[in-house]
Amino acid sequence: MVEPILKVESLVKHFPVRSGVLFKRTIGQVKAVDGVSFDLMPGETLGVVGESGCGKSTLAQVLMRLEEPTGGVATFEGRDIFSLRGAELRRMRREIQIVLQDPYTSLNPRMTVGDIIGEPFEIHTEVAPKGSRAQKVRELLEVVGLSPEHINRYPHQFSGGQRQRIGIARALALRPKVIICDEPVSALDVSIQAQVMNLLGELQRELGLSYVFIAHDLSVVRHLSTRVAVMYLGKIVEIGTETEIYEHPSHPYTQALLSAVPIADPAVRGQRQVIRLEGDVPSPINPPSGCHFRTRCWKAQDICAQEEPPLVARTDGHLSACHFAEEKAGVV
Repeated sequence: MVEPILKVESLVKHFPVRSGVLFKRTIGQVKAVDGVSFDLMPGETLGVVGESGCGKSTLAQVLMRLEEPTGGVATFEGRDIFSLRGAELRRMRREIQIVLQDPYTSLNPRMTVGDIIGEPFEIHTEVAPKGSRAQKVRELLEVVGLSPEHINRYPHQFSGGQRQRIGIARALALRPKVIICDEPVSALDVSIQAQVMNLLGELQRELGLSYVFIAHDLSVVRHLSTRVAVMYLGKIVEIGTETEIYEHPSHPYTQALLSAVPIADPAVRGQRQVIRLEGDVPSPINPPSGCHFRTRCWKAQDICAQEEPPLVARTDGHLSACHFAEEKAGVV
């Protein structure tokens, strides 16, 4: 039986809200990630989708140990990520890398492309001896579809799509097993998005990579994902295979998101009912009791305010958290 390469259980990240000038006191907590659990299998892509502010990027930062968790467990190949320190943590970071959202700000404008991609080798010297680093950087540039001759250029000399390819090359430098993609195409033009997505797919097939692919565009996520997790206010409300989520969503929030995905065929476009959610997303400082989605849900009843619905299996096997979950076919 194949074991998950990355396993996350009840992960929590709360940020304190403080008040006062001289004597600061904590008056609340921003519940950015509030009990997230999932498995990532070797060679799999788990898409994580949801509106802005649902906790997707915070989840990525905690998994990378850029933020320390408030609670929960995450294991990589059986090792507890949050208990690692010093050399052990440095070795783990070779195995899990990240591609950031904005290619315009994630690259140091004062460094050449060769220095940016080769910087990981300065920390992990065992991966590339000093004399071979320039050649390895050229090979990485070629792998992501850029010319090795561009090694001495600066980021401002590249387009947005090319800069994101540089970011991907930097993430590949240490030969990781897992890459967390934090909205890697949201800042790019649509045509360039497709090129970067195709590149990520090719790299996954060739190198056996596992992805946690974070995005708010559901059509982009479907292009690459094996399974999809839908987040709302720090919680996963539905998770299943790409087919289960896109063709048989059972949570009202997932159904609403999918109903808003544009359809290219004009003949089909008018046949679909668009679900318009009322009201704004509640504050993560003081989320609603029970089901967090109930204040915008057309199915909400008294039990939704009293009891938080568990994430349980539905008729086709995928999980969703709703007291009145009902599969809805033909949403997309």
